[in-house]
Amino acid sequence: MQQDGRTAVLGRVIGRIARLWRHRIDARLQPYGLTDATWLPLLELDKTSDPLHQKDIAASLGLDNSSMVRVLSALEQKGLVVRVPDSRDRRARAVSLTQEGKQLVREIYRFAGEVERELLADIPASDIDVTRRVLGVILGRIDSHL
Repeated sequence: MQQDGRTAVLGRVIGRIARLWRHRIDARLQPYGLTDATWLPLLELDKTSDPLHQKDIAASLGLDNSSMVRVLSALEQKGLVVRVPDSRDRRARAVSLTQEGKQLVREIYRFAGEVERELLADIPASDIDVTRRVLGVILGRIDSHL
């Protein structure tokens, strides 16, 4: 891939793929009233059994804290998350999934799996393995510089 300004650089291609991939998942989640702004925090909360602080969810998703407060308020109104004062720091809010939120996360993973199978169909498994490994290395390098 040339990097002379006339062709896309790898980072731009990866960004475009990620954006369009999320749009495909968004389309499947439209009946639930979710977009990537609202389903990504649910997946973040699903990574751990412990409640997370709003600021930690925002940081992991690259959002500012005020945006995260609005998103979490919307998710709370839908009954998908609960926010309670942290017992160790009353200024902080601990966020966790409700039972309904956990059920919806399973649906999100199901839809995401469908999209992945569709987009990766007919690509040899060895190519997908190499792609995952290379992207994992790149992600590790980026994470180590944060």
